[in-house]
Amino acid sequence: MRLILLGFGVVGQSLVKLLLSHSTDLYNEYGIKPKVVACADHGGIITCDQGLDLDMLLSVKKKKRSVVQYGPKVDKSEIIDVIENMDAETVIELTPTNIIDGEPGKSHIITAMKSGKNVITVNKGPLALEFPSLMELAEYNRIAFKFSGTVGGGTPILEFAKRCLKGDRILSFEGILNGTTNYILSKMYEGLNFSEALKNASEKGYAEKDPTLDIDGYDAVAKLVIASNLVMNMKSTMNNVERMGIRGVERTQVMKERKNGNAIKLIASCDGKNLVVRPKPVSTKDPICVDGILNAITFTCQHSGQQTIIGKGAGGMETASSILRDLIDIRTVIRS
Repeated sequence: MRLILLGFGVVGQSLVKLLLSHSTDLYNEYGIKPKVVACADHGGIITCDQGLDLDMLLSVKKKKRSVVQYGPKVDKSEIIDVIENMDAETVIELTPTNIIDGEPGKSHIITAMKSGKNVITVNKGPLALEFPSLMELAEYNRIAFKFSGTVGGGTPILEFAKRCLKGDRILSFEGILNGTTNYILSKMYEGLNFSEALKNASEKGYAEKDPTLDIDGYDAVAKLVIASNLVMNMKSTMNNVERMGIRGVERTQVMKERKNGNAIKLIASCDGKNLVVRPKPVSTKDPICVDGILNAITFTCQHSGQQTIIGKGAGGMETASSILRDLIDIRTVIRS
């Protein structure tokens, strides 16, 4: 299977490491012999029809900080041409999330679809902004569009809802979809104020230098939009979500709720009509009341009642594992 890899940060490098370490199993169990024929990062894009040397690719990135030092490069402005014309079955889009206009990921995804290539992405921006139109475009071009890592990272939240709950009707769902804010609120539950907890999260590497997307709720909103569209068949975008982040949560509130047996959590919820992201008290006995960087989501079903899935919501290897899972699904469809 010939792959175009767009984005070579922590997740992209983790994926390549998985491809190397699982190469024998991938071939023996699924018939997958992956070849990365193009790889792009902030410096530009490199291509090789015979497939890039993955060990060398990792080494160059570590030492030189850009894949373009691997060999002759194609200018960054020509990435669209590579997507259109390179002989490959699947484009893996891993550029940073942009919730303003979805670029450059949106253009990468649309170009890949129009050129008949399957797409795997963990980039939430394009999906949060234009989920319905992207799904329609994928169907029109008869290609596979996979994005299980956009919600829950390595925890198969979307797959759980679509596969394990198949045959039942999901009436609603709610849960914690952002590990950074959950870590901050967990630290506040232990007695820190907001600024102290945020600083601690930054020192641990859980919060970005600019934590706006997390603490103001935008990341959770994007994930909620994706989940509501896929799981509840809604035609929603980020504009349809009522949003409140955790910036205004005070230690006194957290301590008051703690005395009542509750913890304040940033909860994303969908009842089939309304989409809401806001901090609210959750009983410490509730399955979704998890601590640290964990994510948790409860689906309420018509027949089977409440089903909860818990796991890490981020991490390079965890997210890369979701991409590998999507790749195996695409291979299964191709072979059938």
